Amino acid sequence: MADQRLSFKEMCARFDVTPRTLRYYEYIELLHPERDGRARWYGPREIARMTLILRGRKFGFQLEDIRQWLLIYENEGTTAQMKAWIKMADRQLEELDQQRKQLNEAIDELKSLRDGTEATLKA
Repeated sequence: MADQRLSFKEMCARFDVTPRTLRYYEYIELLHPERDGRARWYGPREIARMTLILRGRKFGFQLEDIRQWLLIYENEGTTAQMKAWIKMADRQLEELDQQRKQLNEAIDELKSLRDGTEATLKA
């Protein structure tokens, strides 16, 4: 599996992303596929990076934050990257908690308005 390489099309299919998304990730230097003429090949490193990128997006991280985090590994190693990850995760958890509070407030207000409207109709 260490020699596994995916074509551009296989990479899109494996990660369920559009060609536009994959090209954009290359453009902003999140991914660096090998090139053979016009063909792009994604090895284990790029496959692992794509897994981390999509996981980061799932948690709501900005692409620039993900890019910086990946650069830490390349420039400073695993320990520095793990320390940065903890800080990033703490910030994101706080942000998600704020979003949850705002969402709960919106849900409560919508329920109240809905219930009030229903009571008016019944009256």
